[in-house]
Amino acid sequence: MFFYMRPIRRLCLEKILPPWLLHSRTLSGAEAINALRPFYFAVHPDFFGQHPREREINENSLKKLSAYLENLQKPGFKSLKPTQLTFYVRETEQMSSDGHESLNALGFRAVTFTLHSRDLLSTVLDILNSCSLSTEHIPSSSANEASQAPSGAQRTFDRPIKWNKTYYSFTGFKDPEEELEKAQRMETSLVSWLDSNEKNAIKKLNSSLPLREELDRLKNQLSHQLLLSDIRWQRSWGIAHRCGQLHSLGRLAQQNLQVLQNVQGCTIIFTDRSGMSALGHIMLGTMDVHHQWTKLFERLPSYFALQRKLMLLEDRISHLLGGIQVVYVEELQPALTLEEYYSLLDGFYSRLLKSRPPFHPHSLRGLQMVLDSDRYSPSLHELGYFNIPTLCDPVSLPWFIFTKAAQARENMKRKDELKVIENELIHASIKKFSLKKLYKEPSISSAQMIACCERLLEQSLPYLEGMHVCVSHFYSVLQDGDLCIPWNWKN
Repeated sequence: MFFYMRPIRRLCLEKILPPWLLHSRTLSGAEAINALRPFYFAVHPDFFGQHPREREINENSLKKLSAYLENLQKPGFKSLKPTQLTFYVRETEQMSSDGHESLNALGFRAVTFTLHSRDLLSTVLDILNSCSLSTEHIPSSSANEASQAPSGAQRTFDRPIKWNKTYYSFTGFKDPEEELEKAQRMETSLVSWLDSNEKNAIKKLNSSLPLREELDRLKNQLSHQLLLSDIRWQRSWGIAHRCGQLHSLGRLAQQNLQVLQNVQGCTIIFTDRSGMSALGHIMLGTMDVHHQWTKLFERLPSYFALQRKLMLLEDRISHLLGGIQVVYVEELQPALTLEEYYSLLDGFYSRLLKSRPPFHPHSLRGLQMVLDSDRYSPSLHELGYFNIPTLCDPVSLPWFIFTKAAQARENMKRKDELKVIENELIHASIKKFSLKKLYKEPSISSAQMIACCERLLEQSLPYLEGMHVCVSHFYSVLQDGDLCIPWNWKN
């Protein structure tokens, strides 16, 4: 009897809920990168060597997309703003008779779309659909329904239609499976890519050397003049852009040095908005003018007072939770201002006071937790951090922490061990290949970086001498000559 009720129950759900919600699933970071391979193949800057303007636009858009995907994988990403991207997408015809891929008359087309999804699956589908690329390879039986969520169309089939091969031969349409297999067959190896891009990277790197020296000079000069702890950038802007930002700060220091007296010992970060970060760093919005920066510097004493209140609040939460340390981790949490983070902590502290969880004082000393504003159940991160939702059930929280405490300590120990190994391999790689610099994107884990460096050290790569190498998820030559290679590069 209940078996026959299933179609009726599903029909009722379809009347209430949109079909994409019934079928959607989450993607991991690795699955998202794999699902976007046809997209990367269609927009990769290497294919636009004869079109420098289009190549640069794709490079810059890929940076923004990478940053968006990184933030999307962090817990509590509600604060993500819609991001508009423009890509030039290669237009390819069917395979020609001689077996080589041919470009049509235009060669490529411009595509502009806005990212505003709150999960990786929807974002990947939006990207592929905007570029008219197949979504059938997405690891979900309902990718088509999920990608059509805004349209409100009713679902007709439980699975996508798979046409016979003769359909594509007769109509001239592309077979998505063949296109994906073609992209996988043509997957670039590290040696061949370096061989093809070495000259271009060296040319860009040599052109950027004077600017790199100027950047170092300006950074050292301002750090010494203003007694700063550090100057950083939240985004991977080009060297010329960074120099311009430092010149702007230098002009403000010349015009009104008195207003900058409160920045001693602070870290300045150039980012998208002005204020103070959750970590207490001074954020200078790159789109703001000197007047707005000046007002920020004048308000620093009030920010410092709020920062002291925040630290006191963290201590009180720690006392209620058995000595577990409350930390803010940039790689795991959304970019929050000091005010936003204080409000988050304050709300969580109020809930704890009402329940008074039964933790023995100092029983959890040495462990760390981060607040998660977008979940309802606690979890343990692979790096050893407890992800504690601000709205979690206070009754079940102690039991979860007690049962996971030993695993958390093991994860933290493993994290420290991996970091040591990672640093050793980075230094060994720099020495062997005579690299100028070797670094990674924030989305690359220590385990991935270790795997990449171990395989690199087994190779003979004279192409890398004197280069700046960034370990990423895809191949690219940045505008200043940095070589981006995927951590899981192919032989």
